[in-house]
Amino acid sequence: MFKSYKKADSDLQTDVLNELKWDPSVKSAEIGVSVVNGIVTLRGTVPHYFEKACAESAVQRVSGVRAIAEELEVNLDSAYERTDADIARAALSALAWSYQVPKGIKVKVEKGWISLSGKVDWDYQRVAAKDAVTMLLGVRGVTNDVAIRAKVSSGDVRMSIEDALKRSAESEGRGIEVAVVDSEVTLSGVVHSFADIDVASQAAWSSPGVTSVRNDLKLSL
Repeated sequence: MFKSYKKADSDLQTDVLNELKWDPSVKSAEIGVSVVNGIVTLRGTVPHYFEKACAESAVQRVSGVRAIAEELEVNLDSAYERTDADIARAALSALAWSYQVPKGIKVKVEKGWISLSGKVDWDYQRVAAKDAVTMLLGVRGVTNDVAIRAKVSSGDVRMSIEDALKRSAESEGRGIEVAVVDSEVTLSGVVHSFADIDVASQAAWSSPGVTSVRNDLKLSL
């Protein structure tokens, strides 16, 4: 069975910096990294919101990261700047052209910040809506307020989540407790890595009808 170990903060900082340098989608040299008790803080500026999202994803891939405090600011290059009207038109077009995004998603843009709203049947559709607009020029941030329609019983949701955990994280699934109230899911227990927490959360969100996931999983040290 996989055994985890606690990295020294200095080693973890080095690993995070190397991961950021290795990721070709993170080009900014203005990202600072500090680590205290396994909690990684990112500071500095990036030229676009997409790079900010990529930097956070890169940190999540590093073993030993307990949590992320993301304090990056988007300082758009002049070449990337667009008016709110231009961004709104581009966002509507991107949503319409996405195979995974259903019709009915509403878009609001204010000072380069996109707010999405509406209802979908699955979490992957909600995620796809955000992904579709993240890379558009001029975007400073994205708020995803798209909601998921509840359509199944609590018992069905619980069974779907537990089955998914057994398939994707069998070694950890036995230590994860699943509580369901209506369509809201709470995950608790102890796992060995940040990646295991992410797998469990994805398994919960992939269950039809889930509208909220509270992830209270802890890392064993």
